[in-house]
Amino acid sequence: MAATPFSLSSSIDHHHHHSLRAHRTLRHQPPHSKTHIINPIFTHPFPKIFPKSTHLILTCSSHSSSSPTLQENPLPTGKFLSNDDLEKLKFLENFKIFHKLPSGSMLLIRVMQEQEMDMTVELLAESFAESMVLPKAYVKLLGFLVKQYLVERRALMPHAVTLIAFHRRDTDEEKGEIEDIQLAGTVEVSFDKLGANLSPPSPTPPKNAPYICNMTVKKSLRRQGIGWHLLKASEELISQMSLVREVYLHCRMIDSAPFHMYSKAGYTIFKTDSILILLTLQRRKHLMCKQLPPPSNIVSETNVSYDDDKNLAQMDA
Repeated sequence: MAATPFSLSSSIDHHHHHSLRAHRTLRHQPPHSKTHIINPIFTHPFPKIFPKSTHLILTCSSHSSSSPTLQENPLPTGKFLSNDDLEKLKFLENFKIFHKLPSGSMLLIRVMQEQEMDMTVELLAESFAESMVLPKAYVKLLGFLVKQYLVERRALMPHAVTLIAFHRRDTDEEKGEIEDIQLAGTVEVSFDKLGANLSPPSPTPPKNAPYICNMTVKKSLRRQGIGWHLLKASEELISQMSLVREVYLHCRMIDSAPFHMYSKAGYTIFKTDSILILLTLQRRKHLMCKQLPPPSNIVSETNVSYDDDKNLAQMDA
């Protein structure tokens, strides 16, 4: 699933048709631990990171880990954080979802850490370029803009967050196969008005409502249902972080596979761009909305949906 460039995108679309001039209006993203593709966080024993015998595990423990804590790696917000904000940051720090895919591979979804920003930037930049049919020469410039955006978004935690998914291919250790772990996808979630984008795309979602955007899955790992898992993980997180039950997201009218996935997940069209938006050289989009069930029902709904992985994988294109 290529990223449908929304929060970040509407500006990038505009830049593409105006010589991609330097973007100064991007606004707004998460914390901590150690990772880079060459030097990943998966230096711990892998079974502890990716359980092999479970279908779905939600982890939100308050126990300490070997990762840097919020006190050791504070967010560069420059703002006073209330006790409630600190509690939410701690919750985000410990939020993890493990899932076993039909292929036997494992998926870990959690909050992006500071050291994982560059790999996330690379994934998003490549996806935006693909979505806008830009030549590869523009990827580096897009990466610069995306990096600025993610740095600003990180400063808004706990009111907004970027989730990332790591994929571990099932290997046979007895045959000496090397562990294959890679960044599989990402999605951004804002929970309230303080985390909302200052320049949202049209149709404009309510500022005080949770909003999901900038979802993408690595091209080589598509059609495995990873986009679906990112969506459901976002909903689970929203159910714990926000009292507002209505969740919004955008979907371009030309993107039939994501639209089918969102519809299957319970999202309906709330509003659609006017045809006049084409005059600004932007694609027409649907603003879609879903009423989340009470928090206690989110996990059971997630389990039921995950059981249909083989069908859902077809939508993750």
